[in-house]
Amino acid sequence: MEFVLIAIVGLLSGIVGALIGLGGGVILVPAMLFLGTAFTFFPELSPQKIVGLSVIMMIFTGLSSTLSYMKVKTVDYRSGFIFFAGSAPGTIIGAFVNKGLDLPSFNLYFGILLVFLAVLLLVRDRLKEVHWFVDNGKKYHFKDSMNKEYVYGYPIWAALVLTFAVGFASGLFGIGGGSIMVPAMILLFLFPPHVAVGTSMFMVFLSAIVNSITHFSLGNIPWIYTLAVVPGAYIGAKIGAGLNKKLQSETLVVILRIALLVLGLRSIYEGLFSS
Repeated sequence: MEFVLIAIVGLLSGIVGALIGLGGGVILVPAMLFLGTAFTFFPELSPQKIVGLSVIMMIFTGLSSTLSYMKVKTVDYRSGFIFFAGSAPGTIIGAFVNKGLDLPSFNLYFGILLVFLAVLLLVRDRLKEVHWFVDNGKKYHFKDSMNKEYVYGYPIWAALVLTFAVGFASGLFGIGGGSIMVPAMILLFLFPPHVAVGTSMFMVFLSAIVNSITHFSLGNIPWIYTLAVVPGAYIGAKIGAGLNKKLQSETLVVILRIALLVLGLRSIYEGLFSS
């Protein structure tokens, strides 16, 4: 029963993560925490081990969706490697900070992050694009399938600072970082949405490798459960990347906003009243 549940959660995490570039951890971690606290599933899985499971899953969701986005040429490899250079040190530091968090503290801080992400997704479409970074950085050009041309770019220092913070959150909470990176890439660096998603998943894949090595060294990976989550997540990422090419993802984003807000508030409640 537990393995079936984890496989289903992995499948859904892969679909949502690849569809809008989140990486999937932002779905897997709160879902596992909810199942563990509300229904007492997986009593042996601490927050650290759930994070470890999530970062292993993100290697495969990142790989699966990156391969799909490579075929339609929506991965900016140069930007992906620059973003990885900033996020990698952040993931290592975040993983070591994670080691010192007990369950109430993890729930509280993770809940605050989820609420922040829900608000970010809520106001994303109402925020004005910032042209300063493009005007003061290296510019890139992209023409989509509708022949619409985009100009985007950024100073390298700004990309490194942003991705270090994203990497820290990824290492600390086991999320892919795309939930922060995709809106930031679109609003700050003016990335075309499909390129933002494809490049984000490429960065998620690279960062998850470093993240998983760090969590492995800390003994945080429950290997037996990876046998259930990895196949589900890999298949889900293929489905999500395919849907990304065909569907408007706004409906899913609305659902995700509500889910993140509810899960975040619940996590904050658990953190405040279980301590």
